[in-house]
Amino acid sequence: MKNTHHRELKADLHYLHLLSQSFPTVADASTEIINLEAIMNLPKGTEHFLADLHGESEAFQHILKNASGNIKRKVNELFGNAIRESEKKELCTLIYYPEQKLELIKAADEDIDDWYHITIHQLVKVCRDVSSKYTRSKVRKSLPQDFSYIIEELLHERTEDNNKTAYVNVIVDTIITTGRADDFIIALCNVIQRLAIDQLHILGDIFDRGPGAHIIMDTLRQYHSWDIQWGNHDILWMGACAGNKACICNVLRLSLRYANLSTLEEGYGINLVPLATFAMETYGDDPCEEFVPKLLKGQQIDEKTMRLTTCMHKAVSVLQFKEESKIFRRHPEWQMDDRCLLSHVDYQRGVCTIDGKEYEMKSCNFPTIDPAQPEALTPEEEQLMEKLRHSFAVSEKLQKHIRTLLSHGCMYAIYNSNLLFHASIPLNADGTLKEVELFGERHSGRELLEKTGQIIRTAFTADSDPDERHNARDYFLYLWCGPDSPLFDKSKMATFERYFLCDKDTYKEEKGYYFKLRNEPDVCDRILDAFGVQGPQRHIINGHVPVHVAKGETPIKAGGRLMVIDGGFSEAYHQETGIAGYTLVYHSRGFQLVQHEPFTSATEAVLRGTDIKSTTQLVEMSAHRMLVADTDKGRELREQVSDLKELLYAYRHGILKEKRN
Repeated sequence: MKNTHHRELKADLHYLHLLSQSFPTVADASTEIINLEAIMNLPKGTEHFLADLHGESEAFQHILKNASGNIKRKVNELFGNAIRESEKKELCTLIYYPEQKLELIKAADEDIDDWYHITIHQLVKVCRDVSSKYTRSKVRKSLPQDFSYIIEELLHERTEDNNKTAYVNVIVDTIITTGRADDFIIALCNVIQRLAIDQLHILGDIFDRGPGAHIIMDTLRQYHSWDIQWGNHDILWMGACAGNKACICNVLRLSLRYANLSTLEEGYGINLVPLATFAMETYGDDPCEEFVPKLLKGQQIDEKTMRLTTCMHKAVSVLQFKEESKIFRRHPEWQMDDRCLLSHVDYQRGVCTIDGKEYEMKSCNFPTIDPAQPEALTPEEEQLMEKLRHSFAVSEKLQKHIRTLLSHGCMYAIYNSNLLFHASIPLNADGTLKEVELFGERHSGRELLEKTGQIIRTAFTADSDPDERHNARDYFLYLWCGPDSPLFDKSKMATFERYFLCDKDTYKEEKGYYFKLRNEPDVCDRILDAFGVQGPQRHIINGHVPVHVAKGETPIKAGGRLMVIDGGFSEAYHQETGIAGYTLVYHSRGFQLVQHEPFTSATEAVLRGTDIKSTTQLVEMSAHRMLVADTDKGRELREQVSDLKELLYAYRHGILKEKRN
């Protein structure tokens, strides 16, 4: 038996040689085994799942700061009745917005040194609690360099220990007398925020509708640990960044539809002057009634800006339909020629023919359309389109943000027996996985999403085959509105019909079979099996389709196998859903779904201590407290322990020699 083990070790000798570089002695390998075994017995870290942020940067940032209400819960547990409710609220607000809150407190508190003493001890207590499930090493890596040693000392020394009371108090006194109290408090609050969420999962749709997608991306670029499963709106911006002109038009149209140009202009420096000039020259005399932007509650625009935005909205929409038609014609395999509706319009009679039936047009004023060649761009439109493409291409910040999406995400992910993707898995009517054609090959399920991810990356890879890169760039449009796209999965996108046709029956977009069958446990099990998701409590977690809580719809489906966490972060959806978003929290005791009410503003939070009102639903609690050993990380650590034990065997039996200094 020993000889067999020897032979197996020799086969892995090259790997063991590499491992010995990091652990050159028996003592080193043994110490690491002890360390890894200890880590596996810590409680699992807290994962937060968010979906469909849609540019709502203030609400998103607040939810990160308050850890979806988790910090408030911890403050209540730690201090109970020991301090007043108003003091707990003040402490929470300080943790969320330390810089701003400190300025207010210093202006109002007459005995600031006493406040510093009390507050630093309170913050240390909170920090000790949120750091308790991590190793000292991991906590140390989260600490700011300036205060790393001091915070570590305070976290592991307690005033209850009479021998250490004076030691701890002197540390706090010195922080205050040296004038570092503000900086220390800010650092401690940031550490609490960071440790409250171990891993952040974004299930797509950072972009569109709200004003701050670029701010969300800036926040994520600095965040300690996160991943994203791309959504259809993310893909649209990725396509625009890659140079897909139809995607550029869609991005502009959606921004103009909600009169939200701050992300484009202020965030990414996209030059909209050429579009504005063209729109007023071309549509200045057109009432463009169908293109008046949708204003959100409290949003105000002066009459001149409203008029300009309306004309720009129509100009870019017509451009979009032309650019989309070009791509649909280039790819007959998509079978989307029926969406080239400009060719179905009788411009003299003002009717559009769809499936052999004529429909009345709301208006038929198309100064840039030649009825003989309705899909052709005029020379002015060609020039405008090139300027817009160039503006997206040279936006350094946009390019940087899209590279961040590429490096942190893909079409799906599997974490701790949870399958994450934004929208759907294309299915047949009987619930089996549907094969979808991708440039001559047919794929379904996991293979479909993996191949789609590869195609997306091809569009951004300089050494790709030029034809493949061109096709990949076109494919962003299919992902946005193609019937079998896992990011769309509907019969059509009825944008043209909504703008131009009177008959509302033409607006209907029939959902794919995934959305019709996803409440069936066996369908969800089939998908989970196809993706190789294992475990007694495995789930699919989605966003994309808002859950209409106000109408009694539940986010928990298929007997608990599926959780849909699009609760309407975007203000545009608040009236529709009745809430303002979800966070799914997965901690060591199980799943909790946190339902959020609308957020007022960061200013209100600082001045009045307002917080997002959140309601927690227990979704699924574990029979035992889950440890790191129960997670994907635990499996990795067990493999590392096994390898290290092999290394120990090799050292002790002379197969490898220790490298002592």
